[in-house]
Amino acid sequence: MAEGGGTNVLDENVPVYEHVEVNSKPFHLGSFRDLWLSVLKPEDYSFSQTSGEIEEAQFIEEMGITPETLEELKTICSPDSLRCHAEDEAPDPDVVPADPQLATLKLRKRRLDYKKTLIRDNVGRHDAYANEMEMLSLGRRAEDASDTVPEGELVLTFNVIYPVLFERFKHVRAYQTLHVLGSQKLTELRDAICCVSDLQVFGEFSNTPDMVPQFISKDHYKSAFFFFEGIFYNDMRFPECRDISAVTREWTKSRDFPEFKTAKMEEATFSELRVKVGFPYLYCHQGDCEHVLILTDVRLIHKDDCLDRKLYPLLSHKHRVVTRKCCVCHLYISRWITTNDALAPMDPCLYCDQCFRLLHYDQHGNKLGDFQAYAYVDPGAFN
Repeated sequence: MAEGGGTNVLDENVPVYEHVEVNSKPFHLGSFRDLWLSVLKPEDYSFSQTSGEIEEAQFIEEMGITPETLEELKTICSPDSLRCHAEDEAPDPDVVPADPQLATLKLRKRRLDYKKTLIRDNVGRHDAYANEMEMLSLGRRAEDASDTVPEGELVLTFNVIYPVLFERFKHVRAYQTLHVLGSQKLTELRDAICCVSDLQVFGEFSNTPDMVPQFISKDHYKSAFFFFEGIFYNDMRFPECRDISAVTREWTKSRDFPEFKTAKMEEATFSELRVKVGFPYLYCHQGDCEHVLILTDVRLIHKDDCLDRKLYPLLSHKHRVVTRKCCVCHLYISRWITTNDALAPMDPCLYCDQCFRLLHYDQHGNKLGDFQAYAYVDPGAFN
């Protein structure tokens, strides 16, 4: 406690558990960063390659050895000493020797031999892609020095959860995992979140299936908000944006709720937020499409991270969605959904573009029967 009975600033800005192994108490992200920078030495978070030399000097001092002994240790412990081939050879790292001696290679060979016994199409394709998204960004540097992330910058990790749109949805999955910088605006995260509702095309097109839609939902309905710790951050970048949190705030006034505040999403940075780690927050767009956001990690950026600011928010995980195939051919992805359709085996019913036209229109393009048709956007479009 500080003098006069006030709370210590250090206690307020260091995240501690509110509920053990669930979420922390609220803390200010920018102040938490400042506390780290006040404790750490500049070489601890520097991107400079000379930090390795500083670490070596500290190691020599702490261990009480000579530089010659350190060089000998580096030679003995070098990964090159584990080479099982001649220096002038370049073996394929994906090929395991027939009779490996290392325990790790034995386990890998056993797994590869097991995979060969499986009869599946595209084995491991999606697993490899999921790993590739994260690995491709490691160590990336900006072409322009002005786009380099500064030293001591915060990196926040957010899990974006699927919106719960139907009762049978029993599992909570991270639809996306995004890394954002503390200095970025909230609107940058909002623009990076992918949702199929942003791609929907409204209107009934059974009489005009060849008409090109003038807009998608994201172009027309641009309002959205984040809700963090009692504050609605509304996206007001465009003239057609509206404060869609007003309905909720009016409702809370008639109940026993504290007064909620509002702010503009495009003016707030993540470092200005006061949030909890592990706590579910809200992102709402398209009027009533709601996503849960969970902040899972807060740390300082280091030299092995992606240092190109233009690549943030950085996508490191994307859940694979099973595509909905046409109910007629069971081959192509659905592009149309019909209702009140006497020719359909179910209501509503999904069709690919080819089956939809062959079944519902004659050779001159005239509509057959009475039905309603709507453009369908498959969630697998983001795969």
